[in-house]
Amino acid sequence: MIHSSSSRGARVHRAALAGRLSALCALGALGALGALGAPGAAYAGDRLEWTGAVTEVEGSAGGGLVPWALIGGLGTDQEIGATGFATYVSTGDFALRTEGASLGIDDRVELSFARQRFYASSVAPGVTLGQDIVGVKVRLAGDAVFAPDSYLPQIAVGAQYKQTLNFDQIPRAVGAARGEDVDFYVSATKLYFAALAGHNVIVDLTARRTRANQFGLLGFGGDGSGYSWVPEASAAVWLTDDLLFGGEYRDKPSNLAAFRENSAEDVFLAWSPMKDLSFTVAWADLGSIAGKTAQRGAYLSVWVGI
Repeated sequence: MIHSSSSRGARVHRAALAGRLSALCALGALGALGALGAPGAAYAGDRLEWTGAVTEVEGSAGGGLVPWALIGGLGTDQEIGATGFATYVSTGDFALRTEGASLGIDDRVELSFARQRFYASSVAPGVTLGQDIVGVKVRLAGDAVFAPDSYLPQIAVGAQYKQTLNFDQIPRAVGAARGEDVDFYVSATKLYFAALAGHNVIVDLTARRTRANQFGLLGFGGDGSGYSWVPEASAAVWLTDDLLFGGEYRDKPSNLAAFRENSAEDVFLAWSPMKDLSFTVAWADLGSIAGKTAQRGAYLSVWVGI
């Protein structure tokens, strides 16, 4: 069998990227362990309830579909916190299962990992797609909670390295150009106290640079398309101290001629019976998926702070 130089180059590129990713994760873990073992190090749990948000489907602290500028976990600026989550979404034709965890360091840096499995039996019986996602988020400025008199929101930048599983099985066949890529985003989040009939309100605006097809489950790019900047937004109100009600919007690029896609939205209700535990239910509209329109259904998620 003869291998082209482009194939060898692609393998070298993937190996180098994997090596850099492993080094990043190792450095983050060593830094976290060093902080935990340092004299006077504090442990997570001192931040207020809800200030670590919940976890969106790609593993970053946020809503259900959109990352926010908040850092995951309940650790303060001298603490390290961790979270775990599991999410299930079903539209009838498709189902998505996601599990993951994150580490919040000094309320400044967030490291996250998520694994997604996408069941597409309605269009490809017996086939399971998926992707692994490694995320990094850094808070740059502002404080969404403890600076209520400031007009400046909390601002963070983030990156999500995504690797599509079984890329050669379906994603390449439908026109995707590559099986791994990085999304970049910037988020601005602000909490407004007693803003709606005496209830607190949180608002987030996010801009994402991406070329992901169906969040990356169908690979990246295609038909000569490049990166696009797409908007995302969340807004929610606390009905009580334990109940958060809101909605989200997430635009998506449409790179595949075979399967055009459109935006995703949800309406959610999150319940936190205790500080380090929350449950989220939602009705999600994911638009068109793999040629099947109006993909709507239930979203269930559980979040645990450690």
